[in-house]
Amino acid sequence: MIFSISLSLTLFLITLAVSFLYTRYESKVQSLFGGRKFRLRDVVLLVVTMGIMVTILAFIPKLDIIRVFFLCAYSLILFLSTYLTVPKWYFAVLSPAVFVYLYSSPHWNIYLLNFFAILFAIFVSIYLGVLFTWKTTAVFAALLTIMDIIQVFGTKFMVVSSQKVLTLALPAMIIIPTFPSGFPVSWIILGLGDILLAGILVIQTTKKYGKKFGLMTSIAIAAVFLLLETILLNFFSGYFPATVMVICGWLTALGTRHLYKSRVLGAS
Repeated sequence: MIFSISLSLTLFLITLAVSFLYTRYESKVQSLFGGRKFRLRDVVLLVVTMGIMVTILAFIPKLDIIRVFFLCAYSLILFLSTYLTVPKWYFAVLSPAVFVYLYSSPHWNIYLLNFFAILFAIFVSIYLGVLFTWKTTAVFAALLTIMDIIQVFGTKFMVVSSQKVLTLALPAMIIIPTFPSGFPVSWIILGLGDILLAGILVIQTTKKYGKKFGLMTSIAIAAVFLLLETILLNFFSGYFPATVMVICGWLTALGTRHLYKSRVLGAS
């Protein structure tokens, strides 16, 4: 039986870091956005834009254009993230410069790719976590999952764009060796969009129900992800929309809480 804990464990640790850092920098990020919140139409527009970007990436013939686009986007994220933690412009400029240098140099490897991918996923989750409410989070999760399913199984544009990004070794995904080793699948990949969704769900759950249940949500997402991943590794080959796995873990946590509260209220 094929079995690996590395990806689900990584996802758990990332969502844990997102939850911890969000509570620390929430006020700073809120001041950065002036207390703005996404409305429903903003969420719909965001998901549509993400879907369009995936489609465009699938059709762009020149990889250099994709490379420049991602490097610009990542540099902006690094600048804002550094300025958020250390409000000095010269430090903020230094971090994207180091990233571009490392990516362009022979020193770029899978470890640096994963490091920057995780860094981007954490900070983007924190930025977006401030903009979402509980209602818009639910709508965003549903629409993003539907878009992911269509782009993976229907149009297959997600597959094509992911392969291009992988060819360029851009930090738009994490690439983790399977553990325990010794079976045919040696590496497994998870896109930043899936990690971003998990981070936002944990942030919003923590805000609504407290830190303890936020932690339980991180555990539930990782556990359900591990279960579904094991099933896929043994009985399915090819790309699968990981947003489905993340959503299943989140709904499991919410469902378990609802059942527990119902029993407690029933017993009283």
